[in-house]
Amino acid sequence: MNLPTSASLALFDSPAVAALRDQLALALRAAAHHGFGEGVCNHFSVALPGRADVFLLNPRGLMWSEVQAADIVMIDATGRKLAGRHEVEPTAMFIHGAIHRIARKTCVLHSHMPHATALTLTSDRGLDTTLSQNAMRFHGRVAIDRHYNGLALDAAEGERIARALGGADVGFLGNHGVVVCGERVDYAYDDLYYLERACEVQVIAQSTGRQLQPVAAAIAARVAEQVNGERLQSELFFSALRRTLPKL
Repeated sequence: MNLPTSASLALFDSPAVAALRDQLALALRAAAHHGFGEGVCNHFSVALPGRADVFLLNPRGLMWSEVQAADIVMIDATGRKLAGRHEVEPTAMFIHGAIHRIARKTCVLHSHMPHATALTLTSDRGLDTTLSQNAMRFHGRVAIDRHYNGLALDAAEGERIARALGGADVGFLGNHGVVVCGERVDYAYDDLYYLERACEVQVIAQSTGRQLQPVAAAIAARVAEQVNGERLQSELFFSALRRTLPKL
């Protein structure tokens, strides 16, 4: 077991990092509330300000619905635990560490949420960003990783996934799930929520067997620019979740 140093503990308890731990825990509880969780699997992480080699992560063995700020752990890019009272799940270290380090993403949310995952099982492997308005916010922001190689139990597979993102904010991992990245926890969670909503309506529309009616790519691009150019709604949504989520 890695023993934390006094410097690591001081950083972990600093006001800035404590605030990030609180935000990450709130995002996890919100995801559980919205049905995005799967047992005690999958992880959310956020890099410390100005760092790609140290990040916060939910621990092994806890349901998302029960995670509090005190449960969040701090690890480095190799998976070495720097602070926290719980252990770390190996695949989280490989996937999240690689995305933070290689793709230089600040916040990384990995989920097997049902409708988004369902689309990774299709020949398209992901969302059509020219269909619903919710889907259009992701136009030009999505990467598709069509190559499923089993559980990410080594650094090579995590690095392959990170490179497959190619700088995109959203990655559909074939036969697996999704990764949503952002510069802030609240922005990333807002995207995660609306991604699943967009995937849900696409799955419903496809289930009718009727021909789908996409919009022109130029319109989808304009909607993406409109949504991503003003993120106050994301901040308000996250604040509303803090007020309204059931208390433990």
